[in-house]
Amino acid sequence: MTTLTEPDRAAPPRPGPPAPRYRRLLGARRELWVQYAVLALLALLVLAPVVPTLIQSVLDRPLYEAGGLFTPANYVRLFTEAGFGTVVLNTLLFAVLTTVLTLLIAVPMAVLVVRTRLPFGRGFAAAMQWPFFISSLILGFGWITLYGPAGFVSTQVRQWIGTVPWNLYSIPGMAITEAVALAPIAYVFCANALGKADASLESAAQVCGAKPLRILFSVVIPMLRPPMVYSSILVFSMSVETLSVPLLYGQPVGIKVFSTFLYTNGLQSINPDYGVLGAASVLILLVTVGLVAVQAKLLKEAQRFVSVRGKATRPRRLELGWIKWIGVAAITVYVVFGALLPIGGLVFRSFTRVFTPLQNPFQTATTANYERVFGFAAYVQSIVNSLIVAAVGAVVVSFVATLAVLVSKRSTFRFRRLAEYLALAPQAIPGIIIGIGLFWAFAYLPFGMGGLVQGTLAALVVGFGLRALPSGFGSIAPSVMQIGQELDNAARVSGADWVRTFTRVLGRLLTPAFAGAMILTFVTMLKEYSPAVFLASADSNVIGTTMLELWVQGNTGSVAALATVQIVITAVFVGLARLLMKGHRDA
Repeated sequence: MTTLTEPDRAAPPRPGPPAPRYRRLLGARRELWVQYAVLALLALLVLAPVVPTLIQSVLDRPLYEAGGLFTPANYVRLFTEAGFGTVVLNTLLFAVLTTVLTLLIAVPMAVLVVRTRLPFGRGFAAAMQWPFFISSLILGFGWITLYGPAGFVSTQVRQWIGTVPWNLYSIPGMAITEAVALAPIAYVFCANALGKADASLESAAQVCGAKPLRILFSVVIPMLRPPMVYSSILVFSMSVETLSVPLLYGQPVGIKVFSTFLYTNGLQSINPDYGVLGAASVLILLVTVGLVAVQAKLLKEAQRFVSVRGKATRPRRLELGWIKWIGVAAITVYVVFGALLPIGGLVFRSFTRVFTPLQNPFQTATTANYERVFGFAAYVQSIVNSLIVAAVGAVVVSFVATLAVLVSKRSTFRFRRLAEYLALAPQAIPGIIIGIGLFWAFAYLPFGMGGLVQGTLAALVVGFGLRALPSGFGSIAPSVMQIGQELDNAARVSGADWVRTFTRVLGRLLTPAFAGAMILTFVTMLKEYSPAVFLASADSNVIGTTMLELWVQGNTGSVAALATVQIVITAVFVGLARLLMKGHRDA
């Protein structure tokens, strides 16, 4: 007889700790308050320089004066009385020539370094990127020291052949200098695209009997169209807004572009016409915004150029034979004559009284330039101000960029796309326009609050930080997108809300990326100066504005000493940062 026994019932699961309950403020979850706060902050930062500029362009008097009337007369005067047509033509020629020269330098070098068997390839890859850490202002000083009318190389060439075959103080001279400064940006875009692309297309061309040069021109270079379009639009925009090279080269011979027009008619004018300045600023803003829109339109069909697939093959470098030595010579000329010698000449100039081939420079060796720089409190203060603005700004901007990335990439916020657009919008606002716009915004603040901010380091942190925000956003966004969504889901299942998920999970995983963003932002803000032209005061000058003042005074030795100090600070900081972040690929 069989006895049936009741099976053991499974023990009921033990109740876990209760899910945390979060207080609601005015009936809304705290994550909504944080997300709306981030959106409002981004909107305020972007609109603060733009809205006053738009209003000033149609007012008949300065923005801070009461009783203003709206009128289009400012735009009429801009194109009739101010000679703005020549400025537009000069700007267009300068920007187009700079863009073409930049691509001619960067694209072939990226192809040679990444896709061919080039001797010393790793060294050239590093050498092509390091000019990014040096501002075009310093590079312009170095070029004048060597290749200017009284430069070391120009004087020597004049002694040999009786004339100097180039004119640095011209639009082509401005363009080639700016192209050397901007080439690393286009190079990085193209090199990254080549490094990630699948080499199967090149292998197919080889199977069909194509030679290495045919493969380069028929397969590799056409696939670079998206990074070439992106970098060309970016370089064109930066050429329109740049102030340093046009001011150094163009102002002595009367060549005016957009940026120098604003500088001379705004800062250097005894009675500035703020209406004309506002109208010119709006035109520049429309040009840069239009370029960004054109870029998006051109890259709309970028899927046609996708070559990174699931079954990617290892890239096989092409062998060019004797032609590779032409590439080695071209890259060497760019690195040595374009960047290394001008910077070296500038550093050498800082240790001499006179730097000319007519006299042995070692006979005039001196440390008087550094004694003068470190002996005047104003010069020392400019160095300290630059470090404070860069350090504080690096932390603040990286934190704001991290919040913006999390709101736009890892939330269900209904306006998350708008947050991303606002975080990237400052890349379409020229630095000098940010300076002018914030100058008017601070002046328009009620109850005299503008006077408490204008001319202080806080104003510079805002202006420089707004310029660096897109870089910080772009540095952190890829790391956030590489973190799996299952981590967020696990935290949500455990009862954590969006804020708790960030503080306990994503925040710790993003530490290396946050550190990398701080490094990039620090370097970017250390070499920035254009917003400070309108925002800084005698007590808040930075290295860039101080160098401009000394250059106008003819004190080239002190300029060289300050430039050398900035180069040393940047090199030391980047070197230490690389040592500390070694092994952290996310950074």
